[in-house]
Amino acid sequence: GTLSPNLIQSELFGHEKGAFTGATKRRIGWVEQAQGGTLFLDEIGDLPLDVQVNLLRFLQQGEIQRVGGDATIAVDARIIAATHVDLNRAVLEGTFREDLLFRLDVLPLEMPPLAERGADVLELAEHYLARFCDELGVKRKRLTPATEAALRTYAWPGNIRELMNRLRRGIVLADGNMVSLPEIRPHHDDDSNFPTLARARELAERRVIAEAIARAGNNVTEAARLLDVSRCTLHRLIRKHDLSID
Repeated sequence: GTLSPNLIQSELFGHEKGAFTGATKRRIGWVEQAQGGTLFLDEIGDLPLDVQVNLLRFLQQGEIQRVGGDATIAVDARIIAATHVDLNRAVLEGTFREDLLFRLDVLPLEMPPLAERGADVLELAEHYLARFCDELGVKRKRLTPATEAALRTYAWPGNIRELMNRLRRGIVLADGNMVSLPEIRPHHDDDSNFPTLARARELAERRVIAEAIARAGNNVTEAARLLDVSRCTLHRLIRKHDLSID
């Protein structure tokens, strides 16, 4: 299940004894443990808004407070964050703070999705296949040519996590030394999940418009200029894609 905001606060910033039911002793959070070093926060786009407030305070002031505590604690640590979420869109949708995005967006590095990485897919598959075989204590297995071809052409909506899960499945289900296509493809896979060209274009259009609005600071005139369309056309597209401008 999903951690509650209070538990996430405790994990990140720690808590004092008696701060909540079950807090039988003081706990030092991840941020404080990273004193003098670097803390990696995965899927930062999923943080609740009230947790984002405290993270922003730390990034701005270099200070934290443990849950249930009054003392302000100075922490010198660097944050590296990752997410699968389009944070510019999340800002427009009200699920991510714009000021926090600005604080994090110092040196962004965009990783291309797995579907755009060509031959890398097979290299990653071979790496994880060997790793998972060793972890499971089974003889190392190989992929059939048909499976390799399918891995190269599949859209990978779940990116690396989906690849890892499918390979684990294949190892468990494979009878011999080869992992075949049916063993890595879930039963619910079918053509109905494949996006039409029209749907793919629609999704791409929405993403570009949302990015233009974010870059323009929610200024319709500037966003229209970036997109080379009229204000009237942009307003129509905003309604079409259910976007919002603050």
